[in-house]
Amino acid sequence: MMTYQDLLKTLFLKAVEVADPMQSLKEALPEKPQGRVIVVGAGKASARMAEAVEQVWGACDGLVITRYGYGRPCKGVKIIEAAHPVPDEAGRNATHEMLKLLETAREDDFVLALISGGASALLTAPAGHISLEEKQALNKQLLSSGAPITQMNTVRKHLSRVKGGQLAAAAYPANMLTLMISDIPGDDPAFIGSGPTVGDDSSVTDAKAILAHWSITPSQSILDVLNTPSGVIPTHDKRLSTTKNVIYAAPSQSLEAAAILAKAKGFDVEILGDAIEGEAREVAKTQIEYALTLAKKTRSKPLILMSGGELTVTQTGTGIGGPNAEFVLAAAIAAQNHPRLHILACDTDGVDGAAEVAGAYAGPDTLINALNLKIDPLSELNNNNAHRFFEQLNQQVVTGPTLTNVNDFRVILIA
Repeated sequence: MMTYQDLLKTLFLKAVEVADPMQSLKEALPEKPQGRVIVVGAGKASARMAEAVEQVWGACDGLVITRYGYGRPCKGVKIIEAAHPVPDEAGRNATHEMLKLLETAREDDFVLALISGGASALLTAPAGHISLEEKQALNKQLLSSGAPITQMNTVRKHLSRVKGGQLAAAAYPANMLTLMISDIPGDDPAFIGSGPTVGDDSSVTDAKAILAHWSITPSQSILDVLNTPSGVIPTHDKRLSTTKNVIYAAPSQSLEAAAILAKAKGFDVEILGDAIEGEAREVAKTQIEYALTLAKKTRSKPLILMSGGELTVTQTGTGIGGPNAEFVLAAAIAAQNHPRLHILACDTDGVDGAAEVAGAYAGPDTLINALNLKIDPLSELNNNNAHRFFEQLNQQVVTGPTLTNVNDFRVILIA
């Protein structure tokens, strides 16, 4: 008989399956154009996207950059693996190679760009005299600051030679179609992978204000770039006139698919939102408070609360963080062993923060089992050590590379 833990994992895997490019990309792909076709892309799902394209179009010329371990066998498209979430030399070299390839694009050529979450780190071409080491240091500061993804990506755009429409500008005057998988709350294409094919009207002043707000002190080379005109392409620039951007997979579709499956199994479902942002532990408290209120009411069926989006962790401890694991730990503490609450939160790309773990599960016995092992849940939460907490309890969710990315998937079951 399926346990509640197994059920919640099954719903998560359904959300992942629906966003798999091999399942979802074909309908968004036009017929292969006549003439020269170039495929480029970046992101944790980009190699899988290229594989799906070649399944329909056959072998294609091109280059795609994906995360280590996320490569796929392609017939023609060259797949290069690089580091994420902090960029490395492999990503920088691959981005340079991609820009050189796009320099050969002509007016009669067709460029297909494949962009998913993770492209911000994988497309690495620092502006000005910013070194890779300076870019890495800033990325680490942004990731641990608690800043929302849209603000992080605004900063990244103005420090890059490829983000904020600059990839599309490099391919001009060729026609370009960009197919995107959204991992951004609100599904704004300008922030998916820092919008390499989407224009942006933000300014270096905006970027500097974000750094100041989150108390991040940049290096002198970064300041020099932010004190000069940005290379980001304005939205009405003619170099974007031959580019079309299409989001073909988004968090809402995955939540709906999981909800349909849950209902088919006899559960009521309430979707709290697909674009929730905020500090993981605070969102957890809010959602558990709501769940506890609902648990007091008589229901004919068990109820599942679902939500998506991207939560953040302001790292103050020495653990490796992870917004989904931290959400589950904070939720378990707030639930205080409630006998009817079961909680799961995972990142659909299979990687929660810097850990090679998708997320975690907690049930009515989680805190009791932890205390029996002499593990203090609150101390582990304060140390941002949720991944280690759930590892000791054998309550992590480990999928390996899922080859897609529509961000967080959270469920609270009221049995």
